[in-house]
Amino acid sequence: MVLAMMLGLPAAAVAQQDQAGLRRVHLMTGAGTIPRNPAYRLEYLRYATTGEPRLTGAQMIERIPEVQKFARVSVESDEFIPYDQPKELKELSLRISGRLADLDIAGVVFTHGTNTIEETAYFMNLTVRSEKPVVIVGAQRPFSTLSSDGPLNLLNAIRVAADPASRGKGTLVVLNDEINAARDVTKSNTYRLETFQSRELGILGYADPDKVVFYRAPTRRHTTQSQFDLTRTGDLPRVSILYGHAGDDGDLAKAAVAAGAKGLVIAGTGAGHTQNARKTLKELFDATGVVRVVRAENWQEPGFVAADNLSPQKARILLQLALTKTSKPDEIQQMFDEY
Repeated sequence: MVLAMMLGLPAAAVAQQDQAGLRRVHLMTGAGTIPRNPAYRLEYLRYATTGEPRLTGAQMIERIPEVQKFARVSVESDEFIPYDQPKELKELSLRISGRLADLDIAGVVFTHGTNTIEETAYFMNLTVRSEKPVVIVGAQRPFSTLSSDGPLNLLNAIRVAADPASRGKGTLVVLNDEINAARDVTKSNTYRLETFQSRELGILGYADPDKVVFYRAPTRRHTTQSQFDLTRTGDLPRVSILYGHAGDDGDLAKAAVAAGAKGLVIAGTGAGHTQNARKTLKELFDATGVVRVVRAENWQEPGFVAADNLSPQKARILLQLALTKTSKPDEIQQMFDEY
């Protein structure tokens, strides 16, 4: 304010000058907990049914004026972009890629519901072919509730997207001050703020109060290294996830194929064992294992694909994309080994 008086400029003009040197981050919003705006500040459970309209991206940014210290933020005009269906994921990826093609945009932030945030993040990690960061963010508590994590999560996501150190690390998931790689992160708890974890692999870094800091980088192929080009891809094939268990006879696998599934992800038992369904699966087509499953014929029939340590949800995403390229098990296995 003193500086504004000395220069004879209004405070707003000084603020605009200060912002001129900041990197631009583009905000896109999807449905989820983060934009929810219940009037009752302790409404942590039924906020989706209370009737108050969700906050738009612009309204959320207005409620965090501190963001102006870290980035110039532009906001997508469309509100609450859908992302649940394969077609919607594809359209979202292409839209994000289009925004990142703008030379003035340093990165994109997308607000997302936490239940499937890891799936969308991994899809973007495999299909957005840009060095610029895509940061997916959500919240465990609605924006307007007491001690909401939403405002700080969004602020930190914008900080990470604007930071040059985030380039080349693929799609990132930022919540609870932590930066996770899209391939590794998973939601581990329904209510806790520290729900997103990368388990034994660990986080990439922190959005600390003083700076954004990274301690490691993803080593698997992603973004600019990806072979998946959505501009040359039609509809994504249907892939179903089935859960292996004692007494599994493979009937659900038959039903999934009859319903149109072109691939199956089997969340098997130890080492990817498919129990009694093994023979049925082999008769149908190739399937994938889960949770660092090693390809070995003592557990899987020849031709099955092992999904390493990908979760069933992420194995489904990768298998959908792989099937747009090939149906050969060995070629698909190579993709699971590399991504």
